Amino acid sequence: MLIVEPRVVKLTTRTEIDVRRNLPHARLRRIGAWVFLDHFGPTAQVEGMKVASHPHTGLQTVTWPFAGRMDHRDSIGSSQILEPGEVNLMTAGLGIAHSEVSLPNSESLHAAQLWIALPSEVRNMQPAFEHHGDLPSKQIGQTAMTVFLGEHLGTKSPATVYSPLVGAELRVPAGARLELPIDADWEHGILVVSGEVTIDRQPVAANELAYFEAGVSAVSIESQTQALLLLVGGKKFEEELFLWWNFVARSHAEVVEMREKWNAQDARFGKVSDNLGGWIPAPELPGVKLKAR
Repeated sequence: MLIVEPRVVKLTTRTEIDVRRNLPHARLRRIGAWVFLDHFGPTAQVEGMKVASHPHTGLQTVTWPFAGRMDHRDSIGSSQILEPGEVNLMTAGLGIAHSEVSLPNSESLHAAQLWIALPSEVRNMQPAFEHHGDLPSKQIGQTAMTVFLGEHLGTKSPATVYSPLVGAELRVPAGARLELPIDADWEHGILVVSGEVTIDRQPVAANELAYFEAGVSAVSIESQTQALLLLVGGKKFEEELFLWWNFVARSHAEVVEMREKWNAQDARFGKVSDNLGGWIPAPELPGVKLKAR
């Protein structure tokens, strides 16, 4: 088991929000097709979250809130309020833009945002958006599991995915012991969102990610306090990826092209209609050629 500590990310477009990033990491680039995992909050809302229009390509974005409410708008006309226990899934494909704003009347904001790399055969598909509020759950001993993406232990989310994977929330009561079966053909990660737990007899602190290579068929979890966990896993994703800013590409040249088209406000990405206005330009590329990772 590898324990990945997050790095703090300062995003100027999100005010009053602490963002911790576990993927990608120098020690762990991805878990299956999952290539990005941010965890922010819980944070008392002062100015909240305001992220103006920005682009994505070659991936799916997954937003899973634990507390607070968010408003999603995108360039294919989607407008969706997101509540805890619901999932937003945006498939960028060849290109999409979106904005995100936290809504008032919530004492705090707490959520995970994840990206899934699209395999080559669908990565240039037309963009799409899904919202699912009626998600399947399963009781595993004392632990309540909600599967928001993919499938686990026969429980399957209705959301559309293009790789074999799972994304699930686990709510573990204080003092519980859980023997969690996992697919031995996949790699997995367990993010401790909150609480005090040991995983396979090793303490894993809040905001840390425990990673398991393929070959592990079960994970032992003991909770000293009530705990909230996030399980992600999937079949190993073998394609080389160029992940830069908000783009997932297959070459340095493709990243350059995406950046230039976004900054030129090319029709590829469309326009977002929202109350924020404006858009976020792509930053300068580094002075060296990007490498696959």
